[in-house]
Amino acid sequence: MPAGGFSSVTPAGVEFEAKITPIVIISCIMAATGGLMFGYDVGVSGGVTSMPDFLKKFFPVVYRKTRNPGIDGNYCKYDNQGLQLFTSSLYLAGLTATFFASYTTRRLGRRLTMLIAGFFFIVGVVLNAAAQDLAMLITGRILLGCGVGFANQAVPLFLSEIAPTRIRGGLNILFQLNVTIGILFANLVNYGTAKITGGWGWRLSLGLAGIPALLLTVGALLVVDSPNSLIERGRLDEGKAVLRKIRGTDKIEPEFLELVEASRIAKEVKHPFRNLLKRRNRPQLVIAVALQIFQQFTGINAIMFYAPVLFNTLGFGNDASLYSAVITGAVNVLSTVVSIYSVDKVGRRVLLLEAGVQMFISQVIIAIILAFKPLHGLGDLLGGSSPVKHSPSRPDQPGRV
Repeated sequence: MPAGGFSSVTPAGVEFEAKITPIVIISCIMAATGGLMFGYDVGVSGGVTSMPDFLKKFFPVVYRKTRNPGIDGNYCKYDNQGLQLFTSSLYLAGLTATFFASYTTRRLGRRLTMLIAGFFFIVGVVLNAAAQDLAMLITGRILLGCGVGFANQAVPLFLSEIAPTRIRGGLNILFQLNVTIGILFANLVNYGTAKITGGWGWRLSLGLAGIPALLLTVGALLVVDSPNSLIERGRLDEGKAVLRKIRGTDKIEPEFLELVEASRIAKEVKHPFRNLLKRRNRPQLVIAVALQIFQQFTGINAIMFYAPVLFNTLGFGNDASLYSAVITGAVNVLSTVVSIYSVDKVGRRVLLLEAGVQMFISQVIIAIILAFKPLHGLGDLLGGSSPVKHSPSRPDQPGRV
């Protein structure tokens, strides 16, 4: 084995010689900026929805509720369908776009699909930052959601296909790392822009999403498509040349032949979704689906979307709410870095078990705190209190909405 490289071993025991070439590292970093964009979009929404200037312009009803001391319960103040549409439209659009992205990823390649995602991101950012009314704001969020759907379809697949086997787990988690970095970056930006006077801080928060959007677009223009994608589309010679380039060696014939064979077998499969539902595949199908469902049921997406608002409803002041979200994002990034380092050493199963136990313990602790600590006093834990003092409900100002 040459210096600076290693052998990728398949389950069949065939060794594939490969080096960690600069083009692999650069391609993976540039492609993973799709995760950065997704994370920023997730993190920025909660921050801007807690900014008074943003609420006053697009959601005046919510703004008036936040300034009304006669309404008991901060949760009621943010009970607004338009506000919920602002955040959920990204996910709904992403879900719809995924079905189209699966076609482009297969037929047009991973690289072009990432380029399409970058285009959606850029247009969505421009509309959000320049929004003059709610329709323009929601349209921008929908386009960002389309970008998320295309990026989430192509980027992880591209990373897994272009990375050598030995570091494939770590490089694939690079997408998730960029998601967490994007969330943290958004929280930091929101903390800074909330202090800007003049009512345009929220525009800066939404507009800075253009940085990862441009990175993804430029990256999609510079990277090569994966050998798997090229071979899948019948471009064998080009796929072989790219494989030689990204592996940094001329001894790529065994891996190339295996990719060709895998593509041939995949094309022979008729009705893949029907085969997926067969009895022999049900255990794997149930496990894969259940893992994703229960991961969502932990509520982590709601926390990442609404962190500043959630902290505010618990009695934290505006500043305390924003820097509490920063702390949450920082821990998220640190945990992902640990996963990157350990995933190829201890395995996926160990990390999954550890994460499950940790989440269970943390949620039990949170439940105990919420049960014994009055909501209006939780802000004292971080030295902040709600800027709105609550007064008892009066007959002319009911305590509920």
